[in-house]
Amino acid sequence: MAQQNGDNETKPLTQTYLTEKPKIQPKYDVHRDVLSHEVVIKQTGYGARDKSIPSGMRRSWQHWSFLSLFVGIIPIVQWLPRYSLRRDAMGDIVSGITVAIMNIPHGMAYGILAGVTPGCGLSLAIFPVIVYMILGTSKHISIGTFAVISMMTLKVVQTYATEDSVLLAPAVTINVTASGATEAVNVAQIITPVEVATALAFCTGLLHLAMGFFRLGTLSALLSDPLVNGFTTGAAVHVTVSQLKDVLGVQVPRHKGAFKIIYTVIDLFKSIPNTNIIALVICVGIMIFMTVCNEWLKPCLKKRCRLPFPGELISVIGGTVISRLLDLHGNYGVTLVGDIPKGLPMPELPRMDLVPVVAVDSIAIAIVSFSVVMSMGLTFAKKHSYEVRANQELFALGMANCISSCFSCYPLACSLSRSVIQEQTGGVTQIASLVSAVLIIMTLLWLGPFFSTLPRCVLAGVIIVALKPMFMQAKELKKYSKQGKLELLTWIATFALVVLIDIDYGLLIGILISLLALYIKGLKPYCCLLGTIPEAPAVYVDLNHHRNAIEVPETKIFRYVGSLNFATNMYFRHSLYNLIGLDMKKLQRNKTAVQQNGKTIENGEVSQLNPFNFLILDFSMLGHVDVAGCKAITDIMKELKVLGVRLFISSPSDRVYDTLVHSMALGEGPFETFPTLHDAVEYAKACRLA
Repeated sequence: MAQQNGDNETKPLTQTYLTEKPKIQPKYDVHRDVLSHEVVIKQTGYGARDKSIPSGMRRSWQHWSFLSLFVGIIPIVQWLPRYSLRRDAMGDIVSGITVAIMNIPHGMAYGILAGVTPGCGLSLAIFPVIVYMILGTSKHISIGTFAVISMMTLKVVQTYATEDSVLLAPAVTINVTASGATEAVNVAQIITPVEVATALAFCTGLLHLAMGFFRLGTLSALLSDPLVNGFTTGAAVHVTVSQLKDVLGVQVPRHKGAFKIIYTVIDLFKSIPNTNIIALVICVGIMIFMTVCNEWLKPCLKKRCRLPFPGELISVIGGTVISRLLDLHGNYGVTLVGDIPKGLPMPELPRMDLVPVVAVDSIAIAIVSFSVVMSMGLTFAKKHSYEVRANQELFALGMANCISSCFSCYPLACSLSRSVIQEQTGGVTQIASLVSAVLIIMTLLWLGPFFSTLPRCVLAGVIIVALKPMFMQAKELKKYSKQGKLELLTWIATFALVVLIDIDYGLLIGILISLLALYIKGLKPYCCLLGTIPEAPAVYVDLNHHRNAIEVPETKIFRYVGSLNFATNMYFRHSLYNLIGLDMKKLQRNKTAVQQNGKTIENGEVSQLNPFNFLILDFSMLGHVDVAGCKAITDIMKELKVLGVRLFISSPSDRVYDTLVHSMALGEGPFETFPTLHDAVEYAKACRLA
């Protein structure tokens, strides 16, 4: 469809509407009576919405049906019938192969990082992936291992797992004595790392399901960018320090509690004389090779091939082959990955007696994993124009964690690097993740034992190089310093607490600092006085930023941006009096105006404090007001009335207006409200000229 212009040329209609400017300057000319808010309410037939809980539930049920509920819970039934083999299959296959190539070394490395076996890390690339494909709403994220979650899992595993017998939940056996009597004997139980990790995954899944049931998906918004940035950077420091023992080929004791990273670094320095030179040389070589691949080979080959250069896989296969040929463990004492069972793990329920033990630890993991999944999911959803539903993501993560915990899996998240690769190599749907899972299954069925001779120093080098993007996040400090001191404080405090104290405590305190920063900002909303432009009297602008603007004669216009409630009403009052030039202390001392014969008599000092007759509160940017805020407005109105100043309220939203009406029924007010600021200004002008 095209539109004819004056030069007999045609151009697309959308281009005309989006780019053309009017040839004649439009006029804004409105002639009508000044309206109060009450008149507008009567003319528009306005009625306050029923906010009762039964009414809200009834409105929600009206939009529900069994089909919509089924499709909402299982999104795959909506998008799979629309899947096009011709359009989507090739991209998903290529993407799935690429992600599988990355998943093999990542799964093994992060499995060891989590304190469990490499096979557990590989299983994490299979079972939760299939569950998420059915229940998840993001089309591009790669579910599985994630360095930060692996590190948090390691902390829990080190806390509760033991090679010795512990009396967690005593098992009772019956012994028969020589006299024929029976006696009950408590038998201590051994807690393996895999048992702790699977119980942690199950408990994390239960938390995700509970959060989804109570519609708590919006809580992810509480994790601000500085908080997440500082947390992941601090966690990257923990991951790096945890790998240094494999880099040096030494054994160091485990430490728990605050400052454990400092004690670990001290032990590493003490162990330097015992360094395994062969392990160190191999690790440094792997790190150099991986750096060259990431910084040079991959960008160069990306222009010629859709598949990225498999540097991680080459490192793993090469390290395994060299280890077999040279017998690195037998001849040089290089620590190996160890046995990787052939085939898939048999399903087994997690130990339920461990679930209450790890419940507190699972809270931080549940929050972090959900936040990472949502941040990556929303990034891709915005880029490709589809919707990611937070509460459905909680349900998908919960089911994936609970089901995969029966297959030797620890808590899952999404990998930042693999997700980006899955999207960049042409992945269109989660079928790409399914292709990757099938290839991982084939690896476990036939190639698992082959990797048993892989040196751990190789995986340490792969992990450390993969953490570079997290360390590069420190560059964001400059941006946060420009945004404000509170953002900078949140990043520095979260990073320092995560590094020095511990990951979970650092996250918790970081969240509290972030909420405190949000509270401080909410306590001091922006406010200003407005003036008008001589050339356009109906346009009102901030007097602080527009030098040519002038005040309306005998009228002060106060704009307040934010919420007016019990926590902010004192700031509102102080800012208002400060901007309009009234001294609170003098105002209290000069309440000498008395009523005589129905007229207000003012003394000289009160007159000096009162160079205006009207105050207009512009509430066009007021999001919320409570009864305490309405009482503050009433008190201000009464105090100004003593000075002969009349107060108007302009541009309240329907929600704010409802609260004002409700407060008037409780004895506050009465408030004179107007639908627009210009209505209030013109009404004040008419009163002044009357």
